Amino acid sequence: FKTCPGRVISKLLCSGEKEVDLAVQSAKSAFEVWSRMSGMERSRVLLEAARIIREQREEIATLETINNGKSIFEARVDIDMSWQCLEYYAGLAGSLAGEHIQLPGGSFGYTRREPLGVCVGIGAWNYPFQIACWKSAPALACGNAMVFKPSPFTPISVVRLAEIFAEAGVPKGLFNVVQGGVATGQFLCHHPDVAKISFTGSVPTGIKIMEMAAKGIKPVTLELGGKSPLIIFSDCALENAVNGALMANFLTQGEVCCNGTRVFVERKILDVFTKEVVKRTQKIKVGDPLLEDTRMGALINRPHLDRVQGFIKQAKEQGAEVLCGGDLYVPDDPKLKNGYYMRPCVLGNCRDDMTCVKEEIFGPVMSILPFDTEEEAVERANNTKFGLAGGVFTRDIQKAHRVVAALKAGMCFINNYNISPVELPFGGYKASGFGRENGRAAMEYYSQLKTVCVEMGDVESVF
Repeated sequence: FKTCPGRVISKLLCSGEKEVDLAVQSAKSAFEVWSRMSGMERSRVLLEAARIIREQREEIATLETINNGKSIFEARVDIDMSWQCLEYYAGLAGSLAGEHIQLPGGSFGYTRREPLGVCVGIGAWNYPFQIACWKSAPALACGNAMVFKPSPFTPISVVRLAEIFAEAGVPKGLFNVVQGGVATGQFLCHHPDVAKISFTGSVPTGIKIMEMAAKGIKPVTLELGGKSPLIIFSDCALENAVNGALMANFLTQGEVCCNGTRVFVERKILDVFTKEVVKRTQKIKVGDPLLEDTRMGALINRPHLDRVQGFIKQAKEQGAEVLCGGDLYVPDDPKLKNGYYMRPCVLGNCRDDMTCVKEEIFGPVMSILPFDTEEEAVERANNTKFGLAGGVFTRDIQKAHRVVAALKAGMCFINNYNISPVELPFGGYKASGFGRENGRAAMEYYSQLKTVCVEMGDVESVF
């Protein structure tokens, strides 16, 4: 589905139980070959895949924009982060190692990091290609195979990734793509030959995946929703803080799980900060995502656009003030008139008990809340079931470290927001999930530890 004009661009068949089994069995066969290759051999294949993505950057970014609706400017960044992810894990593929432990009497033990087998990746629609790389790169680097199911709203670009892996030289079937919705995901989670599941998406779906995985005692990585706080202290560099707030709320039309949508602003600078944020938000160009100067494209689909509009309506009913945006946007181009556009929204006069402050909206809606003390800000920031991210802007570096240490969140930012270098682990606390993607930490979630005990003397028996 092409989100900007709101029309169907392709149709794909859903993978049923038979197709899922074929994908898993094919991946299982490829795993036997891939897992016996050395880390350096796997590294060379991943580097080749990264090279192909770099060369085809514009084509893949355009495909991503057409299907997802984000601006071509952002899509290019996503594709760059994707090939960087493959390069990073290519560098780590040969570094999987255990440890040697000396034991009494000259005996010793050692550990080995070994692959799991066939892993399942289930992606979200906000970063289709990038999420597929975030999951497949560490999985393949560790020697696993992967069957990946993209969101049914954005099924296309991941197929291109499968073609790229094949072109780069992975064994046939090592990275397979299945298409479909709930039923397809259930077939994957229940399959007896699946060794691990990594899911990015909503909390309710994450709970269901955990339940299904538990029946097969399968490990899971869950990257779920958030309602993250961004705390702006009066001693911040104001322009940087405003830039950070915009980045924390309006990338990918606000459809980002770690967005800092609860913007707590110290009362001393509330008026000047709010005025500047509103001025800058009103300048964000909404429209055709394929145009170079567009900074906000279309939301993913009509039901989601209606849902975001419903949150704004409810916020007004509960006493919030719409300081700018929040209305539907109709581009001048008649070909785009049915697209799912809205203007980015800033809400003032917000309270912690409002629905717009408590629940994940997953759209371009920022809520501004005043605070008076550091202790108050931290307590209110942590008053949520989520724990994906959090941020702070201040010139006081001691205060900055003190606050992020107190935040109950897995990914914290000091004087920036919404950057995700592949070198750094990413994941949440509480209802935002567990396990980590990116960084060396991800390798632990795509491998298992074997301990070997070696006796160098005679065996003594008590019998």
